[in-house]
Amino acid sequence: MPDKSPVDACVDYARGILAEQLASVKEKNYDYAPEFRDLTIQLYLIGVMWKFAEALENVTDSRETAFFAVETMLGRDGMNPKKVMKRVNFLKEMSRMEDGTNALAVAIGYDSQPGDQSLVEVFEHYVDDTRVSGAFWRLYERGKKTMLYGGLFVAFVVIWFITLFMPGNTTLSILAAGLISAALFVIPVFLIGLLIYHFKIKKTKQSG
Repeated sequence: MPDKSPVDACVDYARGILAEQLASVKEKNYDYAPEFRDLTIQLYLIGVMWKFAEALENVTDSRETAFFAVETMLGRDGMNPKKVMKRVNFLKEMSRMEDGTNALAVAIGYDSQPGDQSLVEVFEHYVDDTRVSGAFWRLYERGKKTMLYGGLFVAFVVIWFITLFMPGNTTLSILAAGLISAALFVIPVFLIGLLIYHFKIKKTKQSG
């Protein structure tokens, strides 16, 4: 049986570490936005695999090997190839701070040891951050659906009304009226959402 490639070795190691760490994370019952949770875990695993790759043979750039490994993981997990490339590029941008130092999740992943609770340590840093909370994410999702379906409904009603009671209008003017009406619904809902977000962030800062 041929030896594993460095990337495959990193992937297998990371999956084992992740299974171990997620058991500890699950006990904490964190309520984070799914996208934030996934990105944080991926950045953490980049740190884990970076450190692991340093001990492997035939690896010239252990950090870059970690990114190849997370790309492989995402692909094997069923993510669309185009989305995989976008995600990896985004992770590369997020993996370093403006001053060039490693992002928190990457640094903690790099320094982690088997059996510790280092992923819990990462998530503990964001417990009081409203911007990444699951509650705020659910509010955003509900608001997005309200704007979409509400806007479509308003546009449909306006188009139906004009077509039925003002038949002399052109198709273009009818569609324009529908779009304008939808915008007049969506924009206030969007502004209300921003206002709610502003008050939530302000309240969090005051309590902190």
